[in-house]
Amino acid sequence: MTTWHARMIASDKDFDDAPLLRGEFQLDEGHGDVESATLFLSALGVVEAWVNGQRTSEDLLTPGWSSYEWRVRYSELDVTELVSTTTVVGLALGNGWYRGRLAWSGGSKYYGEELGGFAELRIRFADGHEQVVGTDASWTAGPSATTANDLYDGQSIDARRFDDAWLSPGFASSEWSAARVLDDDLSRLEPYIGPPVRRQMELQPVKVWTSPAGKVLVDFGQNLVGWVRATLTGTSGQVVTVRHAEVLEENELGTRPLRSAEATDRFTLSGGSDTFEPTLTFHGFRYAEVDGWPGGPDALREHGGLTAVAISSDMKRIGTFQTSNPLLNRLHENAVWGMRGNFVDVPTDCPQRDERLGWTGDLSAFAPSAAFLFDSRDFLRDWLRDLALEQNHNDELVPFVVPNVLKYIEQPAEFGAPDTAAVWSDAAVWVPWALWRAYGDRRVLEEQFESMTGHARRLRSKLSPNGLWDTGFQFGDWLDPDAAPDQPWAAKADKHVVATLCAFRTASLVAAAADVLGDAGASAEFGTMAHELQAAFTEHYVSESVITSDCTTVYALAIVFGILKEADREFAGHRLAELVEKSGYRISTGFAGTPFVTDALTETGHLDAAYRLLLQTENPSWLYSVSMGATTIWERWDSMLPDGTINPGEMTSFNHYALGAVVDWMHRTIGGLAPLDPGYSRILMAPQPGGGLDWAETTLETPLGLASVRWDMVEGRVEVTATVPDGSEAVLRIPGSDDEVVGPGHYIRKSSPAELSFH
Repeated sequence: MTTWHARMIASDKDFDDAPLLRGEFQLDEGHGDVESATLFLSALGVVEAWVNGQRTSEDLLTPGWSSYEWRVRYSELDVTELVSTTTVVGLALGNGWYRGRLAWSGGSKYYGEELGGFAELRIRFADGHEQVVGTDASWTAGPSATTANDLYDGQSIDARRFDDAWLSPGFASSEWSAARVLDDDLSRLEPYIGPPVRRQMELQPVKVWTSPAGKVLVDFGQNLVGWVRATLTGTSGQVVTVRHAEVLEENELGTRPLRSAEATDRFTLSGGSDTFEPTLTFHGFRYAEVDGWPGGPDALREHGGLTAVAISSDMKRIGTFQTSNPLLNRLHENAVWGMRGNFVDVPTDCPQRDERLGWTGDLSAFAPSAAFLFDSRDFLRDWLRDLALEQNHNDELVPFVVPNVLKYIEQPAEFGAPDTAAVWSDAAVWVPWALWRAYGDRRVLEEQFESMTGHARRLRSKLSPNGLWDTGFQFGDWLDPDAAPDQPWAAKADKHVVATLCAFRTASLVAAAADVLGDAGASAEFGTMAHELQAAFTEHYVSESVITSDCTTVYALAIVFGILKEADREFAGHRLAELVEKSGYRISTGFAGTPFVTDALTETGHLDAAYRLLLQTENPSWLYSVSMGATTIWERWDSMLPDGTINPGEMTSFNHYALGAVVDWMHRTIGGLAPLDPGYSRILMAPQPGGGLDWAETTLETPLGLASVRWDMVEGRVEVTATVPDGSEAVLRIPGSDDEVVGPGHYIRKSSPAELSFH
């Protein structure tokens, strides 16, 4: 455990919930040049840091949101080039997740009443001497230009209060007073596992206009997560207000889906040239309503001044996908943007309304897609650390959200008493397994194995004497498109059938993880559990091959999870295809079934049905939202109705990645790039053309290097171009040809009759 010299400190005054903290010191003399200077930075709240007037990093919202009860992260920053003989360290604090509003109840301060700042600077000199300074009672606190800040409601900044003098040596002000040391447990401090949040890109307005109600509206052309930076000149004291939303309704800003989140920034002008960037908040938006802009909409159109800044946890993009179908390309891009905007320190359900929570069920659905699109290994390892902590402190119960702020909030009656729930709690197993398959990194299984087995054993304790998981609250096939807008749980699929199927998958995966780790006892224990669940499922839920509730989701899960006997599986494939056809190739699955329905069709010989389901543009379908102009994945299949009005349900979002889980199937089946062994040490390159596509191309920066597959329809034959990275082996499966095992290299193959060449 690290021994800290610094302490967590706070301001004695509130200073509008955004205090500044300042410390000044002299370098020790007589030890030669500074060889290194490292700043360890954390907060109760969020913090930005300066050394001698320079920002210490591009990191945002440090230290993010973790299970603060047991874990507060710190960042480690190299500031060697910033220190000098007299050094001033400055911290700016904001409410963040620690003290700001969280969830839909309107409450805040769930984790603590006071903001705190922590900074420890360790300086090493040429002769080996180390000087350590940090936050303590010698620091002072004062006001900032921020007059209000909240992640949900926005940030207010008064440029008349801008003054950088506080970062200069010798600064003193009557408004400033001594800081106070908090009685805080510094043993909670842990290093980041995942990447920091940073700016990713900037977007300029594509349109500025005046709405029928006389409001000035700005369209940035893309639903994103971040804020608007404003650069302008106006009268001192003039206030510019920027309100954010994802969609328009009746040609006005569509704010109803935000519920109580104000999503509004307010900028008070100094009278000179001002630039405002509200980095203590973030919004999910495509559109902004601007009030009070100097010169009005004409000035904004002609001279600009607004830039949308998109933020995300700083993950490397590793997977790409393109086809000859522009709608599919847009669907895939929507999934990318949905992940980018919802992976802001915590993998959230949505980034705009009064919720923004780390729902476990969403990630259970999307983890394989996430692991392909971006290098999300460490991001998700970080989140899984919090999942395990929440679980360990609550009798192995994996909560609905991580970090679990809901334990402090009264829950909706339909949730019942919080308990283990299929799909949602199964994230403890499904997410680590997806990471293992994608990256081949044993650490994730080693780190999470206790959590995986703990969840599986608790799940087993919930089974009835008949061996089924048919008790307690279940989300079931959440957001089945046939459910009423105000009853998202009212799915066609029997919730206990879904739960028992998920229990079988979880037991099977824990047994497989035990095999990887060489734990024969756990392998036998959970292998037996899976076998017993399979027997109970077959006895109670399968009658003459028909599965109870006889709908798409139950057949899809049963097929992909491998619970059915061969004869029942053959029936299930035909019945699933029949149900999909009966639906007019429109979607009839919710959160549980959607990630698996196209795989189930493909595995049972119904590839054409899978393509027709994917390419449907009528509601409900994946491409319906694309046809309606979506630039991210929606929470509901019909978050916006065909007439352009917003779904009447209280709960709807236009940036929810869960239903974008189909891109995993697109990568593997259309693109033809899938891991045979974890980490792509062996790769299956097996594109399955269809749907009238002329070509598709998929690339992935695997742990061993770049793998790629491209196929083209050339004179009625499929031509495949594939690249296998060094250290890997691939099985090439070309339509109409036998499998071919190949090593690293670049290959071109054509469907039978084969014309082979190697480069």
